[in-house]
Amino acid sequence: MSAIRLLVLGAVRQHGRAHGYQVRNDLEYWGANEWSNAKPGSIYHALKQMARQGLLHAHEIAPSTVGGPPRTEYEITASGDREYFTLLREALVERDRHIDTLSAAIGFMVELERAEVVRLLRERLDRLARWRTSVTEYYTPEEGPESIGHIGEIMNMWMHASDGEAEWTRGLIARIEAGAYTFAGEGEPFVGVLVEGEENPYATGERHPGDDR
Repeated sequence: MSAIRLLVLGAVRQHGRAHGYQVRNDLEYWGANEWSNAKPGSIYHALKQMARQGLLHAHEIAPSTVGGPPRTEYEITASGDREYFTLLREALVERDRHIDTLSAAIGFMVELERAEVVRLLRERLDRLARWRTSVTEYYTPEEGPESIGHIGEIMNMWMHASDGEAEWTRGLIARIEAGAYTFAGEGEPFVGVLVEGEENPYATGERHPGDDR
């Protein structure tokens, strides 16, 4: 799963209806252009592709008063909403997702109920533990990576990454269980998208042909 699908669906969903440049602006506001493949070309391609797939509905709106082609505004469909929550849940639970996909899921996790997020993260811990057990059938961390030659450094890196991720996940679960953040059904949700015309202090300022569409 590519993080871009989850990011774009999530941004459109939070707006209710948004044109491509708004989505790009939001993703740059979140810094997703630095920690994921959310570059302008990828964003505009994802919008068009998901519109063709029926996950987004494309509305053509009137040209601006200063001229130029009509802009397309996107709205998530019922199918897109189902896809969004499927991607979100998968990203929270799967241990082998890329870090950008997990990062996107953490950014949207509050759109699920608190108890479900805790359950998904605990399942993630279980999968990490099962994976670690399978690795230690061939590699014993206590003996050090040298015990199986320089290839042991690969196993050593994986083990450290897995242990670090498990520690972080346990900390996140503890914070959530202690009442951190506002999850679905608990009150006014946190919305991280920019309103139309709001300045983005983190915008790259780089122009792309898709910005005016």
